Amino acid sequence: MRSDGEEVPNSGWAGNFVGTLRGLLDRPLASYYLLLSSVGLLVFIGLVMVFSVTSVDNFATTGSPFTSIVKQALFALVGLLAFWVCQRLPVRTFRAVAIPLLLTAFLLMCFVDLMGWVAARRTPPGAKVQAIHLGPIYVDDLWLHVGAFQLQPAELAKFALVIWGADLLVRKGRTILSWRELLMPLFPVTVTLLLLVGYNDLGSMICMVVLFTGLLWAAGARLPVFAWLGGLFTAGVVALILLPAHKDYRLDRLKVFFDPSIDPKAEGGRYQYLHGLWAVAEGGWFGVGLGQGNLKWGRLPNAHNDFIFAIVAEELGVVGCMVVLLLFGMLTYTGLRIARRVEDPFRRLVAASITIWFVGQAIINIGGVVGLMPITGLPLPFISDGGSALVVALGAAGILTSAARAEPDCARAMHARPPRKWVRLLWAPLPPLPRAREDGDGTDPSTRTAGRPAVSSTLAGSPRGRST
Repeated sequence: MRSDGEEVPNSGWAGNFVGTLRGLLDRPLASYYLLLSSVGLLVFIGLVMVFSVTSVDNFATTGSPFTSIVKQALFALVGLLAFWVCQRLPVRTFRAVAIPLLLTAFLLMCFVDLMGWVAARRTPPGAKVQAIHLGPIYVDDLWLHVGAFQLQPAELAKFALVIWGADLLVRKGRTILSWRELLMPLFPVTVTLLLLVGYNDLGSMICMVVLFTGLLWAAGARLPVFAWLGGLFTAGVVALILLPAHKDYRLDRLKVFFDPSIDPKAEGGRYQYLHGLWAVAEGGWFGVGLGQGNLKWGRLPNAHNDFIFAIVAEELGVVGCMVVLLLFGMLTYTGLRIARRVEDPFRRLVAASITIWFVGQAIINIGGVVGLMPITGLPLPFISDGGSALVVALGAAGILTSAARAEPDCARAMHARPPRKWVRLLWAPLPPLPRAREDGDGTDPSTRTAGRPAVSSTLAGSPRGRST
């Protein structure tokens, strides 16, 4: 800054870089391309790492190193189809299916919990629980099998909670600030669903609490609401940990986190925790090389799933880990940017809650791998092996993409230079144009990017929030 008080523009390479970056981020389709690139690169990294982790074991057991990667690639294709469908659907469709989707999640979770409870009751103490078959239908741990098809209902429950919760909060508008509206029916329904999920899958329940907190934050809930939510969450987690069916398993993971004395010869959670840290330490700055890690050869349990980040650290080193973290950081920035800019209140709440869902689950997973949090068994979004998680995550990313295209500047730019008809038919239709509204000075507020209101302002000003 000069002596006369006038600010001097930044100079040098740093100033040029910042100016270029601001120019790129100010482009109308910046959010759209940032989202596509971050999600696409995370899925690509996930496919590469799943092949690296599973190829040796697949070759030893099936004679082909491509068994798991072919299966994961097929799920990725199904996920891309879900992404395509979700980015094409209008808001009114999601709001119309919110309640049926929630009921489906309830029914599936009730069935999984009931079948698991009956199987556990019929199994002698100390023996392995044997699944009960109802024809081609049976439940194995957290998975529901229908013939050759398998589904993890907890992943669908996350998606259903986002859609139903956003629809309910938009319909209630400013009345959500009162306790009466929160208790009828938002909190009872949500707590019941969380308990159904947490009975067998405590990690998924914690992730759902995180996304539900993000949903309330985006809706503008008051601070006492979060205090009560924190109290209920703590009580629920303690009760689920002390359940007789899961007490030893869950307490063991807590002991691993709080007890600094780790026995290298210990089994169970201690064994997984220690070998995960060994994999992280082995990689150094640049890793031992893609495919060259050795802890994945049966020495690290669940290396292909909830501990895949440890293999990323071992084979790609700190540099590879930073790439993954930067991509999740880009996804977080883009999702919250979309939630801040989009006008439709439903899209705004969904974008905020999906973003917090992704980043919260990634933090919980990576924190468990590096020892900053207890191990929960949650997969790393877009990267871990698992069909249900990948398909649901890509479907949720499709809704985020639809919201990015609905940003006012992006919608105007697409209508000003619309793509060809065959592109709109094969990819996505044009987003709706923003409503033309003027302030007292005659300017259109939707064209301004600076000084935007808080995430919940549109919801507060639209009590009913019905949208197209």
